[in-house]
Amino acid sequence: MYAIIDIETTGGSPSYSKITEIAIILHDGEKVIEEYSTLINPECSIPYQITQLTGISNDMVRDAPPFYDVAKKIIELTKDAVFVAHNVNFDYNFVKAAFKNLGYDYHRNTLCTVRLSRHAFPGFPSYSLGKLCDSLNIQLANRHRALGDAKATAILFDRIIQSNSSILDDIKNAAITIPKNLPPQLKDDALQKIPVGITGVYYFHNTTGDVIYVGKSNDIKKRIIQHFASGKTKKSARMLEDVAHISIENTGSELIALLLESDEIKKIKPIYNTSQKRSSAVPLYSIYDKIDDAGYVNLYMARHEEGLQPLTTIDNGKEATQFFERLVEKYNLCLAKCDLHNFKGPCFNHQIKKCNGACLELELPETYNKRVTQAIETFSFQNQSFFLISNGRVAGEKSMVCIEQGLYKGFGYFESERGYPQVEDLRNNIRKYSHNRDIQQILSKFIKKSMVLNYHV
Repeated sequence: MYAIIDIETTGGSPSYSKITEIAIILHDGEKVIEEYSTLINPECSIPYQITQLTGISNDMVRDAPPFYDVAKKIIELTKDAVFVAHNVNFDYNFVKAAFKNLGYDYHRNTLCTVRLSRHAFPGFPSYSLGKLCDSLNIQLANRHRALGDAKATAILFDRIIQSNSSILDDIKNAAITIPKNLPPQLKDDALQKIPVGITGVYYFHNTTGDVIYVGKSNDIKKRIIQHFASGKTKKSARMLEDVAHISIENTGSELIALLLESDEIKKIKPIYNTSQKRSSAVPLYSIYDKIDDAGYVNLYMARHEEGLQPLTTIDNGKEATQFFERLVEKYNLCLAKCDLHNFKGPCFNHQIKKCNGACLELELPETYNKRVTQAIETFSFQNQSFFLISNGRVAGEKSMVCIEQGLYKGFGYFESERGYPQVEDLRNNIRKYSHNRDIQQILSKFIKKSMVLNYHV
């Protein structure tokens, strides 16, 4: 038995929205044997835009039964039946969530008519219910009302069976596998085409080919599967509805994946990427150095200042303060010269004999500045030129990230089996990219945490 189901809701997320209408059409695999539909009082307000879409208003559901009054009927109708819907994850997750709120664990096997249609009618430009009905000349009355959509889905279900009389038996016998938790627009073999363990950048495209999301991972396939398994927030659920194609770029290197992802987000501006879209991200704390009137190198933190090249960037003020405190402790620096003491007179560390007196000009600037320089070299690559060498995309290949005068210039690859090329050959083999604050932060963090080969030039 097959229970063909459609619901209308107050929104797109089962966690925050409620069901306003449900229709169930029982199909025995040959014909429709029973129909049921009812409005449901969601016990919350229906947003205006939802009423505009479905036609279901607060007045219409005011006297309708709440979900707990129709729950028993739903259980009886769908008992021993396969839960069938167009984009089944949406309807099934809402029904499952509604039962969960009643303390009941609702579970049924599911079938998606979007995915079934891809097998039965390959090559259609769109598999949305409205477009499929147009393509197959199925009358779709009362669009975006539960019974109207359910009746159209039942006719579609009949057409699928007619196109291949053995399709349901094939599914039962696993001759055809309809994957669960995949976006309804995505082809069944999309994941099979992605190799396991690839490090790089992945792109989600919609039906017209536009990139709607860019991500990166050390294992692209695993990360994409995690996307499909989650989809619990309104934003992620909406994104998965739109995913029709996936493309990837193998970078081999985690660092290059980070850098490429950042650049692609700024260039493409995908609608579902919320961070790094602007060419300059929200100002972070930056660490700068300056020489005071007495000749001492001072370190200070501030919001990013245009025209100034920071030594490094820090996520927030608290982390910046902790960063300074570690430097002071490790290199015996002066609190006053590190933006941690804003009063006249000796700093606290001098009073406990942990500062040699730079705050009182008792220690020579040359002596003090040597330790500051040592500290800076541990976290900054300002004005330095070098290549960061890491894994390549295949065996016998290395990746390289080019830094010149502290600025990111781009990345490339070379055959490691032939040894290291000349510097000019490396430079000529890079894909050029722009430097910005996000890139500065990525590089700073990566250099601090990673053991990478610095090929100085």
